[in-house]
Amino acid sequence: MTILCVRFQLPPMYEAALPELLGLLEEFTPVVEALPPDGALADLRGAERYFGRGAVELASVIRVRALALYGVDCVIGAGPGPMLARMALRDARPGLTRAVPGGGEREFLAGRPVAALPGVGTATARTLCEYGLDTLGRVAAAPLSTLQRLVGAKTGRELHERAQGVDRGRVVPNGVSRSLAADRPFERDELDPDRHRRALLSAAGELGARLRAVDKVCRTLTLTVRYADRSGTTRSRTLKEPTAHSAALTRAAYDMYEALGLQRARVRSLTLRAEGLTPAEQASHQLTFDPVDEKLRRIEEVADRARAKFGPRAVMPGSLAA
Repeated sequence: MTILCVRFQLPPMYEAALPELLGLLEEFTPVVEALPPDGALADLRGAERYFGRGAVELASVIRVRALALYGVDCVIGAGPGPMLARMALRDARPGLTRAVPGGGEREFLAGRPVAALPGVGTATARTLCEYGLDTLGRVAAAPLSTLQRLVGAKTGRELHERAQGVDRGRVVPNGVSRSLAADRPFERDELDPDRHRRALLSAAGELGARLRAVDKVCRTLTLTVRYADRSGTTRSRTLKEPTAHSAALTRAAYDMYEALGLQRARVRSLTLRAEGLTPAEQASHQLTFDPVDEKLRRIEEVADRARAKFGPRAVMPGSLAA
């Protein structure tokens, strides 16, 4: 077991703490891949030799340090490769690392439904199940030629290998996500446009606060509307200038919403995603002489300091946006 998949139990507004938690993992290995908003993969091959401990023992140390230094618990899966570590994470519980031992890959996978394998979509799983290949054990035992006839040559070969526990993935060091999302589901399918707008106001306020917390600005804002029939509509808008200003994000979100002309649409959820993130210090800001806008920016600064001191619920996201 050389790969850890770690999910930190972070409240949504604490995503800004992820870089520091990644730094904790980097004390053990430089090969760390961020899985925002709250996770990471870590390759411990060098760390096992250096510290003279196995991955499960190192996972226990990481958990204790995360609790002691940041007050954050985590769940951890361990395996010979990234795919198996991710799958082990699904069975993990706080305080206990779920490990897939080397040589036990096929046993670990055998009884799991074929849809549990990363990369197997709904259509592929349906095709395999129609032919009785409903578990990974049965897929692993099936002839390669059969799988290739069912799902194609390349997909069949990859599926056959993965079902047998062959994990060719690797951990790719990266930075924190280049996008942030805020989701606003409704308890019931919502017809009222005013409630839609309030949800967008809240989501834009949350995105703005999270962007400012990590000193980022976004260049593009994307709105996704999910309807009662499970269909969806997505619209994106490139902003006039990169921003983390909640009022600017709210205006862009409102403009996209109004352009859809939903009228009496039954909306199940609204999602805003800030994309094209760049460091705030690298972004230019157009000076404005609008006293209302300047007042909102000053209020945002005060609210951000309150959140940093008292936690994310000190100021409700969206309550300050215009």
